[in-house]
This record gives sequence, C-alpha cells and structure tokens, in this order.
Amino acid sequence: MTRRPLSTYRLQISDRFPLDDAAAVTAYLADLGADWAYLSPLLAAVPGSNHGYDVVDHSRVDPDRGGAEGLERFAAAARAAGLGILVDIVPNHVGVAVPRLNPWWWDVLRLGRASRHAVAFDIDWPAGGGRLLLPILGSEPDEVIANGELVIDTSPAEDAPDGTLAYFDHVLPLAPGSGEHADDLRALLAAQHYELRFWQDQNTALNYRRFFAVVELAGIRVELPDVFAESHREIARWVRDGLADGIRVDHPDGLVDPGGYLEQLADATGGAYTLVEKILEPGEPLPSWWRTDGTTGYDALAELDRVLVDPAGVEALDRLDARLRAETGLPEAQPWPELIHTTKRMIADELLASEVHRLVRTLPHGVVRAEDALAELLACFPVYRSYLPEGIAHLQHAFADARRRRPDLAEAFDELEPLLADPALEVAQRFQQTSGAVMAKGVEDTAFYRFTRLGTLTEVGADPSIAALSVDDFHEAQAARLAAWPHSMTTLSTHDTKRSEDVRARLTVLSEIPERWAEVLDELRAVAGTGHGPLDALIWQAAVGAWPLSSERLLAYATKAAREASESTAWQHPDAAFEEGLAAIARSIEGDARPILDRFVAEIADAGRSNSLSAKLLQLTGPGVPDVYQGSELWDLSLVDPDNRRPVDFAERARLLTELDADAARGIVPPVDDSGRAKLLVTSRALRLRRDNPELFRVHRSAVVEGEAARHGIAVHRGGVTAVATRLPVGLARRGGWGDTVLMRADVPGTDVLTGRRIAAGPVRLAELLTTYPVALIEDAR
Repeated sequence: MTRRPLSTYRLQISDRFPLDDAAAVTAYLADLGADWAYLSPLLAAVPGSNHGYDVVDHSRVDPDRGGAEGLERFAAAARAAGLGILVDIVPNHVGVAVPRLNPWWWDVLRLGRASRHAVAFDIDWPAGGGRLLLPILGSEPDEVIANGELVIDTSPAEDAPDGTLAYFDHVLPLAPGSGEHADDLRALLAAQHYELRFWQDQNTALNYRRFFAVVELAGIRVELPDVFAESHREIARWVRDGLADGIRVDHPDGLVDPGGYLEQLADATGGAYTLVEKILEPGEPLPSWWRTDGTTGYDALAELDRVLVDPAGVEALDRLDARLRAETGLPEAQPWPELIHTTKRMIADELLASEVHRLVRTLPHGVVRAEDALAELLACFPVYRSYLPEGIAHLQHAFADARRRRPDLAEAFDELEPLLADPALEVAQRFQQTSGAVMAKGVEDTAFYRFTRLGTLTEVGADPSIAALSVDDFHEAQAARLAAWPHSMTTLSTHDTKRSEDVRARLTVLSEIPERWAEVLDELRAVAGTGHGPLDALIWQAAVGAWPLSSERLLAYATKAAREASESTAWQHPDAAFEEGLAAIARSIEGDARPILDRFVAEIADAGRSNSLSAKLLQLTGPGVPDVYQGSELWDLSLVDPDNRRPVDFAERARLLTELDADAARGIVPPVDDSGRAKLLVTSRALRLRRDNPELFRVHRSAVVEGEAARHGIAVHRGGVTAVATRLPVGLARRGGWGDTVLMRADVPGTDVLTGRRIAAGPVRLAELLTTYPVALIEDAR
C-alpha cells in the first residue's frame, strides 16, 4: 500500500546546508507538526549549485550535499523523528556546464556518435554535420583562434587519453587520434566530434535539446529503457532501501511521453507516492490516467491568493498602469491574451529559434513557410502542452487562433495540422515538448515582468487576467481538489515562486487601496526611476513587499525583472545606461526613499499580516497535502530566486517554537508583530492537528457566515474542525469591523486551537471569535 503524507516541509539541500545539517533539524520539523521532509535534488550536481537541478552523475548522491552516507544519516534521523521522506528528481536534463564532471557528456564529446552514451542525449547530429555544436565562445571562432585563446594539452589523462582543449574555464576532451594535428589548430578543431561556436549561436544553431533556453542543461531521452534504467537506478534504490518514501518529478512536460514515464517510474519504485511539477492553465485538468498523486500545488497557490484580492481595486490599478504608460511614452497595454501571444512569439522567434528550426527539420516533407507557421502555432497554444491523442482540442484551438491572426499562412497551417496531430510522428512529439518551453519562457519569464499592476497576480501557475476569486468560487475549487486529487500538494511558497507568500500577501493590500498606492508610487518615482513607468511600479512593489531589505537585494531583483521583461534591457544584450536607473532606485532605498517606504509599509503591514495568516491557515487546513517552504513558518519577505534560497536560521525557529509551547501551557499567546511568532503559532497548530487527527479533515464544506460583514469572512468545515479566515481586512476596518456578523455552527461546543479559547455551542459572533487573530481554527468537542 502506497504511503502518502499528510503534510511536507521543503528543505533546500546544498553544500551550504548539506544532509547532515538537514538531519539536525528533523526533530524540529516533527515538533512543528510536519509529516514528511521534502528534499531538493540530491544526485551529484555542478559544484556550487544551490538548487541541484544540474545533475552531472546519476549514480551517486552529491558528495557536497553529504553523499550516500549523509543520506543514510538523514534518513535515520527522519525515521527517528517519525518523518517520511519526499525527494525531488530531475528526469528531463543533466548539467553540462562543466563537461568533465558529467561522464556521459564527456564521453560523447570525446567519441561523438560512437559513444555508448550518445543515444542518451537528444542530439540532432545531421544538423551539426555529424558534430555536436557547442556555443561557448565569446566571439566568432576565427577571432578566438587569432587571439590565441584556445589552449591544447596533448598530455594523456585517464579520461582524456589524447589530451584536452581549453577555452578559459571550458575544458573539453580531444577525439582519439586528433592529437596528431597539434601543430595545426584548425585541422585539430575539425577533427573533433564537437564544433565550437559563438555563444549567440545558441539561439539559432543549437543541435541538442536543452532545458528551456539554458544551454548548460542538456535534455536526455528517458523514454529509452536503458537510459531510464541507468538514470533511475540510484533513485529506485532510495525507495527500495527505505531512504525515500516518495518522489517529486521536476518538469515532466519536457519529456516525450510524460504519462509513459510515470508508468516506468511507478514500476521502478513499487508505486511510491509521486507528484509532478505541472503547471495547469485555468480550467485545465491534470491528465487523469497519469500514475501520479497530483501536482506540486501551483494551482492551489493561485486560488489561495485570489480569494484575498479585491477585484474592484485591480480595475483601479489598471487605470494607474495606463497613466504610467502615457506619462512615460509607452503604448497602451495589451490585453493579457495579446500580451502573452506577443511574448511567446518573441521567444519562439529569438530565444528558442533553435528549437523551432529543429521542428522544421523533423517535418516528413517540406512545408512552405513552415518556420513562421510553427512559431505562430507555438505562440497560440493555450496550455503548456498536449499529450496526444489527449489534448487534440488544444491543438485545434491553436490552429484556429493562428489562422485568424495569420491568414497569409493558411496553406502552411493546412499542411501542418495533420502532421502535428499524429502522435506517431517525431514533429508532433517535439512540438509537444517545445510548446511548454515557449509558454514558460514567454509567460512566466517575460510577460509576468511586463504585467506589473499587482505582483500578487503574476505568480507561477497563475493567470493575471483572473484577478480574484469569490468565496463561492474558492470553495468550489477546493471541493474539486478533494474529489479528484485528494493527495495533491498545495503550496504558498517554493524555490521557484516570484515572490514569497508574505510578500504577495502584503502586496494584495494594494488592491484595497489603489488610490493611496498611486500617491506613494508617485512619491517614490520622484526620488528615483528608470523612465519606464510600469517597470518602476514593479520594482517599487518589490521594495514595499520585501521591506525592509538591502539595496543589494533590491538591485538583484530589479536587474532580473528588467532583463526578463526584455523591453529596455535584456540578459544577452544588457543596456548599461538603462540599468543605471535600476541602480538609482536601489541606492535610493538607503536614502531619500527610506522614510517613504517606512511610512507606507507601516500603514499596510498589519493588513498584509492578516492576509498572510488567512492564506496560511486556509492552505494548511485545506484539501490536499500542504507544503511549508523552508523558513516560511515565520514571516518570509523573499523575492525571486536566488533571494528565496537564502539560509534559514532553524535554531532560532526551534527556540521560538519551544517558547511558544511553554507560553501556551500558561495560556499566553503571541501578538501579531514583527517576530512572526503568530505565524509560527498558526503553522504549528494546524500542522499538528492535521498530523495527529487526520480523521478531522475528511470533507470540505463551506461554513456559513451571515451578517453585514459576511463578504470579509471565509469559513471552511473539514469534518471535525472549522477554519475561519479574514479577507479584505482594510475594507473590514473601514466599515467598523465585524458588527453582528456570525459564523453559523452546529449545536456543538468547540475550542479555538490557536488561542485555547472555549467556543460555546451554536453560532458565534466573529467580533468575539477573531479578537486576537484574524483567523481561528475550531476543533469540535468529541
């Protein structure tokens, strides 16, 4: 029987927080109430990687992360604490930034197609004239050669019998017999199984599949039985030997056949608990036939955020965006569907042009204007990908939209439609893999940084054109999750979120006070700005949401945001003059902007904390398996990675939890203040109750809130407990509080688990129930 968690706690394992350090916090995780520990990837990765998604060797646990012995010690500590173990794995790609560290890649570079590992990589050898194209040069090859920047060493080494070629930090093996050309550099280069190219060629002339647009991550073909077996042998051992209970699968959409892969994985792990990192568009279901327990929870995150947003205020923020555009000479904003079409088309034409070129090469016959037509279809595709034959309706939607937009390509579309609909054809398989990459880069990594009205709305897995959910819609979504995927993960923060849950909760307050935010933004922009109004709004929101923060942290965020937006500067071609405006904003928060930020954040901090506690309680008590991202049991004001992977002070959290428990025994509960102890209280009490009494969380019914302020309450009955949360706290305060609003309850007494307060049978006035906190967790008497 498959063991499944009641909750998880995510730990980022790295050389700065290895497995032995993680083992040392297992007792704290158990005290907190977590059921399983959830570990980031553990296989050997590129040294210094803070995420582990750049695996270089599938046969061993990363020694910098603790190695095999460290995993055994961690597992022993976790078992002693009563914790299960969920491990993140990476089936789609491997790290090739340091070729010598990746035995498979190194062997392919040395032996080319003759390497036994050549089949493991998704390489289009004919497109490179039989060679692997490596875009690692800082300039054109002739210039590199003329400058003497290549260093040849014909000294034999165990892994390079014929010597090596070095280009600055890049070291590559020489092909067998090629050392005889040591005196003729051009002949020696021509004799290799790889061709060195200018780095900018990666966009147009790459001949191996990569992860999105990252050339340092090369796709592998796990659909091949031998490749699957070799890349999953160690992972399967973890499950078999009791070192892991479940698996989280990174980026399954990059695979040829995700459903088939999950079948293989289930067979290899004995049907262990499995989650997929799958982003679903609104209304899109997770494929019901997949052997998985659900997603990693971005769909839940969007619902939890949006039930706390004031839709009327978002309309006012749209008007603010229009003013900022007009003032800074920008065109009117595109509606969201048009914006993402624009950004996705840009990605298909530029950043992922190599992938589009490969689609053209895999067509079974020539199609006039195929490249243009395929790029347009990718831009029109409404979800991340199809899984043919399932998802044919999405493909038909893309063709219909593309024909509407580009009638000049009608002939090409007519020829392509039957080809892309045939799952037996390579072009159809690759189109499914490519559409997800175009969506991710075009939407999450570009459009999200152009749509800047309210940062809450542009989170991974979200659609900002859906600004808010009503309480009824929220309940409907939660009930659907319980019915269809009761063991799917739910989340509020991850290593991939653009902003932490508490930053988003604070920014959600802006939807209630759009006019006040417009005034403050004008003050801040008068201090420093870039000349690009919407981008200024995004950066100043980051400062407000994460305040207090250092200028270095804000500059790192601002630079990433501006380059991802790719409007005034970009990663591959940064504009130093424009980016000086980013630096000016960052410097100003330690000068003239500081008092403005201090004053405004003081105005909204309490409302933001109300939103934080409400979202946390609803997540931790709601349907699914709630995950707590490391450190987020206290206030966590983090921005996009790597900011959200900063070290966590677990000793401080353990100390606070011990104090919290001691105070609770004396009837003392913490205030909602800067310490974050109120959030720790909500997190620990909800997790413990769920772990120790899972039978109380079997159903999901909306509990009835009646009265003049009913729209400000969200109440959920889970069977034996009722969670109550506040929404739109600014509006609630404006109207003078809860008044006579009541929570309708059965004629059963209960206890608020958060405060210890006894609750009489029958209806309870929210003004009394929520005097201490904006949330309550009522356990019915049994």
